[in-house]
Order: sequence, then structure tokens, then C-alpha cells
Amino acid sequence: MISIYTQKEQGEEWLRRYRGCLPVFACVLGFTETGLIPGISAAGRTPEDRKYTACADAEFLYYGPEHKAQYPLPPLAAGASPVLISRAVFGSLKIPVHLFNAGLPQPPAVPVIDLGGAPAKCLSGGAAMEITTVHHLFEQGLLWGERLAANIQQGYLIVGECVVGGTTTALAILTGLGIDAAGKVNSSHPVCNHVQKWALVQAGLEKIRESKEQGETNFLSQLLTPNSQLLTSVNPLQLVAAVGDPMQVVVAGMAIAASRSCGVMLAGGTQMLTVYALISAFAQAYALSWQPEEVVVGTTRWVAEDPTGATVDLALSLGKGSLTHSGGTPPLLATHLSFADSRYPQLRAYEQGFVKEGMGAGAACIAAHLSQDWQQHQLLAAIEAQLERLNIAFH
Repeated sequence: MISIYTQKEQGEEWLRRYRGCLPVFACVLGFTETGLIPGISAAGRTPEDRKYTACADAEFLYYGPEHKAQYPLPPLAAGASPVLISRAVFGSLKIPVHLFNAGLPQPPAVPVIDLGGAPAKCLSGGAAMEITTVHHLFEQGLLWGERLAANIQQGYLIVGECVVGGTTTALAILTGLGIDAAGKVNSSHPVCNHVQKWALVQAGLEKIRESKEQGETNFLSQLLTPNSQLLTSVNPLQLVAAVGDPMQVVVAGMAIAASRSCGVMLAGGTQMLTVYALISAFAQAYALSWQPEEVVVGTTRWVAEDPTGATVDLALSLGKGSLTHSGGTPPLLATHLSFADSRYPQLRAYEQGFVKEGMGAGAACIAAHLSQDWQQHQLLAAIEAQLERLNIAFH
């Protein structure tokens, strides 16, 4: 039910350690105006819909399908929100859920912990967030990682995210950290929009370069070499402020702090590999202690085996970056969940490459298998039941 694509031994050891344990789930919601660019994401049919995707997912995760939502799940180009998967598992297994607002345009209609962040501007401007906000969010992440882990005796912490447009900010961060990530990231589209993402990333990194040349910032102590995407000397918090989103630093901080006392599963694909790269860079730049052997990345098979991305290759390149080699390559795990036999076309769309992952969906399935030994048929039945109840509630 679970495949390990990288660091097999470390991954197997982690799974052994936490078999039979129930996790705690923390989901960090954020927003970047990058997500409003036409065609950038399939997580919401229109740019207007995408403003509310995180609020809608949070509400569904918290209350389930029968609740009359203030922010209903937005119609997607195809498929159904991955929150159906997460809710099916976390609801059935009674896994505690903590929702964090790292920076949304409007507060969600659910109990959330507000971290005092702000939405990011589009990364193409090279000035996505205020550096003070990024520092603050990183500290909040460290604080909450420690708090959540303090209540975990035997288990582990799953940290998920919802940021529309987040794989594009991820590409920008990875590139800024000197990792060769172009053409390797995933998206919610069936065929990844690599060209569009790369153009935005180049524009954002070019802005950093220009402001450096004008002496506006001093965080790149060496000039970028002409024609090079590599920021040769990077302060990672400054990099996030320039081209990142508010979720990234929060999750990195949480994982660093939590890893000191329990297991951590970063729930997602491209975005969580990016968070892992940031963890390594932060630990190196600011001499922070963490336990790499406690941290794994957990996702869905649709991400890990996405023919239009290169997730495994991306995971392996983290160990090669000069700023990220301290953490090496994380174990990349994925659930075998399949929707090929689903009676719902919205779920079968996942097998065509739509949606793929989000809201901790892949990690939820891994957790169900680890704690209750759930197999494919149990997962599918629980997820289809959510969709059925949603359909009944609104017809």
C-alpha cells in the first residue's frame, strides 16, 4: 500500500517506527497572488474561485459534507478536491486536526490558529512578502512545531498545506537555492505547465538580481553570475520574502522543531520537497538543530509517478544542492491509492492526471494504512462515501 521511492532503508525504518501509531494533523493554509494568474492552477476553475480554495478545503476538512459551507468547494476544471480523501481518513480515524492561517485574503469560516501572516504578492515581482512577516512566520512555525510535538507521545506529526499556485513558488525557491528543478515540479493540471511556471520564476529571480545591482538589497553577497539562475549566496529567509509564499516557512519551522521529539511527515509532493530543501538551508544558515532521520515526505502515487513532472528526480537533487546537502535526500513515500475503479468520474479524473494531491491527502492514506492497516477497498469506500454525502447534501 506504500511505495518508497528514495532513501529506502531510512523510509522503511521510519514506517516501522510509527506502525500502529495515530498521527496529529496540522494543515497550513496560505495564499500567493501567483495563483490568480490565468491558467497557472487547476485548483479552482477561475482566478476568483481560487481565492477561496483554501477556505473551502479547510471548511470541508473540519465540518465534513453535511455542513452548509460559507465557502463551498469550488468547481474544478476536472476532478474533485483532494480534501475528500483527507476528510475520509481523518474523520474515520478520529485524527486530531489543527488548521493554521499563514496568510489568506480572508479568514476561513472554521476555527483556525491565525499566525499573523499575510498573503504573498505574485513571485514575478521579486518582492512577494515583507521580510519581517517571513521572520515572524518562521518563528511561529518553530513555536507551533514544538507545541504540537509536546502532545505527541508515541506518534508523529503530519503537516499538510493548501496554497493555490504553490508549486510555482516552490520552483522559484528551489531554483534560488541552486537546485535544478526546472521541468521537474508537478501541478494540478494533467500536463504540467512548465513553460508558464519557469517564465514567472525567471522574472522573479531577475528582479532580485536587478535590485542587487542597484544596491537595494545586500542579501546576495556575491553577484549572480550573468545568465545563471543560481543565487550564489543566499539568505534563505530573504529568498522566501522575494519569491516564496507564507506556508513554506511555517511548515519548515514546524518540521524543524517537531523533528527534535517526534516523527514528521511532510504531506505533499513538489511543495513539501521544497520545504525540506528550506529546512536544510535554514538549519545550515542559522545553525538550528533538527533530526533529518525523523522527517519523511508523503504523497500520492499520482504525484510520485507524474509522467509530466519528475518528482523522484527532484527529491534526489536536494542532496546535491550546496545549501541543502546537510539534509540530503528525504525518503519519498506514496500511497498506492487508485481511483481507476471508482464509480465517480470526479475521482477517476485523478487517473488522468488532474488534481493529484493537496490538504495532506497522500499522507492521510499512508496514515490509514500504518495505523489501521487500511487497504485500497477501505480507502476507496470511505472516500466515495464522502462524495456521496456531499452530493446528497446539496441536491
